[in-house]
Amino acid sequence: MDRYAELMGGPLAEGERATMAGRRRKKAGASGEGAADAVLPADLELQDLYGAFAAHGLDDEDLDDAAVLVPPVKLPAERELAEQAKAVPMLGYALKLARWAAPHRAVDEFGDLTVPDRAPAAQLLGLAPAEGEVPEEAEVEAMRAWSLACDLDLVELGTTAAGEHVAVPGPDLEPAEEGDPETVLELWLTAAGIVRELAVEADSLPEEGAPPEEEEAAAGEEDEDGLSEVEEARDAAAELLDEALQVLYETTAFAEPGNETVPLGVLAALLVVPEGEEPSEELLGDITDVMVALDPMLGDLAELGLVDYRPIDPELFDEEEGAEPGPEGAAVGEAPLDEEESARFGLVRLTPLGQYGIRQWLLEDGYDAPLVGELAQGDAAELLRGVCESTNVLPDEELRVWITGKEPVAAARELLAAARGDDAYAPMRRMLCVSALNLLGAPAEPAVRDVLDDPELGGGARAWLTALGAADVPVPERQMALWTVVDTFAAQLLDSGGDAELLRELIDDLPAIGDPASYFGELWRVDHPYTADVLEAIGELHPDRAVAKEARKAAFKARSRN
Repeated sequence: MDRYAELMGGPLAEGERATMAGRRRKKAGASGEGAADAVLPADLELQDLYGAFAAHGLDDEDLDDAAVLVPPVKLPAERELAEQAKAVPMLGYALKLARWAAPHRAVDEFGDLTVPDRAPAAQLLGLAPAEGEVPEEAEVEAMRAWSLACDLDLVELGTTAAGEHVAVPGPDLEPAEEGDPETVLELWLTAAGIVRELAVEADSLPEEGAPPEEEEAAAGEEDEDGLSEVEEARDAAAELLDEALQVLYETTAFAEPGNETVPLGVLAALLVVPEGEEPSEELLGDITDVMVALDPMLGDLAELGLVDYRPIDPELFDEEEGAEPGPEGAAVGEAPLDEEESARFGLVRLTPLGQYGIRQWLLEDGYDAPLVGELAQGDAAELLRGVCESTNVLPDEELRVWITGKEPVAAARELLAAARGDDAYAPMRRMLCVSALNLLGAPAEPAVRDVLDDPELGGGARAWLTALGAADVPVPERQMALWTVVDTFAAQLLDSGGDAELLRELIDDLPAIGDPASYFGELWRVDHPYTADVLEAIGELHPDRAVAKEARKAAFKARSRN
C-alpha cells in the first residue's frame, strides 16, 4: 500500500488508472456567447486532432478501437518545468523532510514519523510557529509530506541490527535538491499520479452517514453485475476526471496566452451538453452534478501544481438553497453574473506542469502527443515533408518555429527549393511555402523574385508579390496561370480533405461562367498529377449546372488522357 495513499484515507486501486485520451467524451459546446469564447477548440476546425470521430463515419461501437489523436502543445524547457515543480509546496516539503532525515531518523514500525518528531517536522516546514503549541492540522500536513517522501523514495526505510526502525535519505534526494531536471520531473510526475489516483478514490468513497447496508456494499460486496458500488463509483469518477483533463489539455493547446482559464461551469457543460444543443433544465442539473463532483478532485490536483483552481464557494448553496448553477455560473432563471460573482462557481487552468504531466501520461499509454516545433528541427525539406505527413500538427506554428532566427532571404530560398516536385504532397508543400513566406514578409522578396519564371513556383510567387503590394509583377503566361490554378486547388484538396466550403471559395473565383467549355477545354490539358481530381471537385461543387457539367466532361477527358 502506498504510504501517502494510506494517510489520505485509502489504498490505491490495483492496476487501475484512467487511460488518458482513451475514454470518449461528448462533443459538446457550452451555451452562451461568453462560454463559447472561453473554450471551443472545435471552432478551429481541428476536430480530427482530438477525436471528433463522427466526421469519419464511426459509430459508438467503433470508438473504443479508433485512434485518438491529441493536439500538439507548447511546453517550457525542462529546466524551467523542474523549477516550477520544485516550487510546488508539497514536493518542497517532501524534499525538506528527506534532508531532515539525514543521516538517519527513527520511525515507527509503519515507517511513519514518531510522535515526538511530528511537531518538529511541522515547525521545520513552516506549518506551525517555531515556539509554542503545534496545531494538530499542522502535524497531519507534515505527516502527509513525510508519506509522500517515502512514496517517492526520497527516504528509504530499514531496520538496524538492533531492531530499530529508521529512515535514511534516498539516492534521488541530492540531484533533486540540485535541480536536476530529469530527477525533479520524474519525482513530480510520480507524485502527481499518486494525487490523481487519490482524488478519484476520495470521490468514490461512501458518504458519511450512509445506511449500514450501503456502507457494506461500498466496502466491497459484489452486486448483481459482479462489481461493488465503490468500484462503480471509482470508474465513474476516473472517467469524469479523465475527460475533464482531456478538455483542459485541448483548451490549453489552442488558447491564446492568458486565456487558458476555464469557468468550471463551462468545463462541465463541455462534458455534458452534446454539440449543437442548448442545455435543457435536465442538462443544467447534470452540469451542476458534474461541477460538484469535479470540485474536490480538481482541488486535490491543484495541490501538486497540475492545475490552478479556484474552488466553488461553499457559501453559494447556503445562499440560495436548491439553485442550480448553469454553464456560465449563473443560477437557473437568473441574469448572467459579473466576472467576480461568476468566479465563485469555480475557475480552472491547466498549468504548464499539468500539460507536461498529461502529455507524459498520454505517451505512456501509447498515444501520439506531439510538441509544437518538433517538426521544425531539420532543414526546409524535412519541415515541409513532416507537416504534410502529420495528422495532428499546427502548420503555422511549425513554420513560425522554423523561421525564427533565420535570415529571411536564405530561409525563403531554402523553402522555395523544398517546395518543388510532382509527388503526391508537392501541392501542399507549395501552399505551406507561401504560408512561410507570409510569415517572413517583405524581407523575403529577393528570393521570391528569383523564381518568377519557375514553371512550378512562378505563379504562386507572382501572386505573393502582388499581395505584398509590388507594382512591377509581370502577368504570368497562360500555361503558368492554369497550372497554378490546378496546383492551388490540389493543395486545398489535400489539406482540407475536400472541405466543400473552402473549395467553393476558390470555385467562386474561377473565370468559367462566360464560356465554361473553352475554359475547361484548356484546363483539362494542364500537365499536373491532380488535374482530373480538381476538375471532378469543381464538377461536384460548382453551383452553376452548366459549368459543373463542363467540368465533369473535362475531368473525364483528363483521365482518358492518362
